[in-house]
Amino acid sequence: MSATPDITLYTFDTPNGRKISITLEELGIPYKVHKIALTSGEQKKDWFLKINPNGKIPAIVDHSRDNFSVFESAAIMLYLGEHYDPEGKLLSKDPNLRSETIQWMMFQIGGLGPMLGQAYHFLKEAPEEVPYSIRRYYKETQRLLSVLENRLKGREFLVGDSLTLADIINFTWADAASLININFDEYPNIKNWIARIKARPAVQRGLNVPDQRSGTAE
Repeated sequence: MSATPDITLYTFDTPNGRKISITLEELGIPYKVHKIALTSGEQKKDWFLKINPNGKIPAIVDHSRDNFSVFESAAIMLYLGEHYDPEGKLLSKDPNLRSETIQWMMFQIGGLGPMLGQAYHFLKEAPEEVPYSIRRYYKETQRLLSVLENRLKGREFLVGDSLTLADIINFTWADAASLININFDEYPNIKNWIARIKARPAVQRGLNVPDQRSGTAE
């Protein structure tokens, strides 16, 4: 493993940021962390907009590939799987398992993340209570969690018999459902799945990012 970090990760302590640090740790990729000061608007600075024109975290720069930059969390995860997972540990080489992994990644990107995020906003951050919006996003979050719950029936992981990108991407958001007072006793399969994933050493390291450090998984 190179002593010089291959990747700079621009991140903050959010579900989307945690996806990437966990993926980096699970794959054992040397990386350097740049914590973006969201509250002061660092993500809208010109230098960062050159990395991510959308002005959001996470983003990476791959110094081993001519400082190639990638933004959007799922795109970053797929990039890392393509270039840093030759054995197919997190992104299978089997075409069917690979497709299933990507499908469940899109489930989070298109459903669980946006709905849970809106539920949190209207429950915790909106300047005035909007009952319709609260009901709409909370119920849709519950429905999506039920889909995840059913998928995990009789399974330890979402795809195949080992951890994949599908687990990581959904884990960080499912775990955040506690912020909107979701009762995980109603979702025992999700509750046990979250506990299994959290017990992994690489996941523990990834959850402790960002701090200003260079990280390598052991």
